[in-house]
Amino acid sequence: MRVLELAKRRKTVRQFLPERPPKEDVMKAIKAAKEAPSGMNAQPWKFVVVDDDWLKGKIRELCEEEEEKFYSRTKGDLMAWLNAKGFKPEKPFLSEAPYLILVFGHTKAPYWLQSTWIAVGYLLLALEELGLGTVTYTPPNPKPVEELLNAPPNYKLQTILPVGYPADPKPKYERRRLEEVVSFNGF
Repeated sequence: MRVLELAKRRKTVRQFLPERPPKEDVMKAIKAAKEAPSGMNAQPWKFVVVDDDWLKGKIRELCEEEEEKFYSRTKGDLMAWLNAKGFKPEKPFLSEAPYLILVFGHTKAPYWLQSTWIAVGYLLLALEELGLGTVTYTPPNPKPVEELLNAPPNYKLQTILPVGYPADPKPKYERRRLEEVVSFNGF
């Protein structure tokens, strides 16, 4: 499939069918992600796949505790948007998805942040090509999950991707027109 078709089709998925996709499909998507370019070819990413139900439940518990803190201090436009979209501190997709892919970046590598997120972009498109859905969930405070998984001090959790067969009826959020997001020879 062509990249543009995949990008247009890919949407956020927070609800999953209970059927577990083959582990080989998850590995195939990560195989594509690891081919992403990176600063100085440092390849600063680490993908941690979680399929253990207890561990997924614990990750959800830790994330929801941090979400409660985040929601208690969030105000203004962001809070209005969260309320309008129906978002809450509860994140059931973290325990309901068959897999979680936690993407870490090695903070001592040059351009680690940009490089890690390029790999995430590759991963999203690879998952889409395989018929798997996900959401790029970024915990408001990743530290408790990093500690739970014994991440080395120089690795920072960037996103948690719950992965499975999509069951989310929500349509893809509308995208801005090309003319709104591109210009030539200046801003």
